[in-house]
Amino acid sequence: MTRTTHRLRLAGLLCALLLAAGCAQLQELMQKKEEAPARPAVPQISEDELRQRAQQQLADGMKQYDAGDYDAAIRSLGASLDHGLLSKAEQSRARKYLAFSYCVTNHETQCRNEFRKAFEINSDFALTPAEDGHPIWGPVYRSVRTQLIAEREATQPRPFLPLGKAEQLLRDGLMRYEAGEYVQAEKLLDAAVVEGLKDKADQVKAMKHIAFSLCLRDKWRDCRNEFIRIYDVDPNFDLTPAESGHPSWTKTFASAKAQAKRAQASRDRKAAPETPRK
Repeated sequence: MTRTTHRLRLAGLLCALLLAAGCAQLQELMQKKEEAPARPAVPQISEDELRQRAQQQLADGMKQYDAGDYDAAIRSLGASLDHGLLSKAEQSRARKYLAFSYCVTNHETQCRNEFRKAFEINSDFALTPAEDGHPIWGPVYRSVRTQLIAEREATQPRPFLPLGKAEQLLRDGLMRYEAGEYVQAEKLLDAAVVEGLKDKADQVKAMKHIAFSLCLRDKWRDCRNEFIRIYDVDPNFDLTPAESGHPSWTKTFASAKAQAKRAQASRDRKAAPETPRK
């Protein structure tokens, strides 16, 4: 056997040994892998669970607001919206309480933004009469609503026939009222009535908002008298359910309505023909 042949045999034997060792090691690794316990699966949160979490955060935020913990309420309400799984009604409710929380902590810009977002989410969004009358956020809410109405009207085609002077005064007065500018609103609405509104419904609308403006400025007697005047135009006048519960004029209107109805009943009795005595 030559020296070269001997070297080749040794090299082949060495390769065989290395290959066998590698196979044994690979087999051992595979066996350990099979014997190793399976890693626990990472828990997956379902969409329903996320929605429930968002609803719970909304409920927590409202409770925190009621308890006067406004900073915590802002955090919880904001977190409830971050999931993006609340219904439109729930989103607008969260935005409403965010607006309340910002307004009572003197963050008017954020308060205004949240009211605007609530309107953008739900075009039918509205505060209750009691909420609307709140002295802190009521004016901000009405200002945002007026601005959105103006923006919406600006995008609509203008009517072919211009409004009459009285009707334009009515429109301007209602805009001032919605903006919380009650003194200016009263002047414009009164001018509309004096100018002569053609439609009876417009007359009633103007007088009603004059009364509202007076009551909101604590001029109870004038407010009451204005309500009574409306019954001369429309004997069947009444407030809408949303209007009737407002804390600023509920009692004043009830008193005026009762007096107007008594006066009407008295006039009806006098106008009725006397029944001849038998």
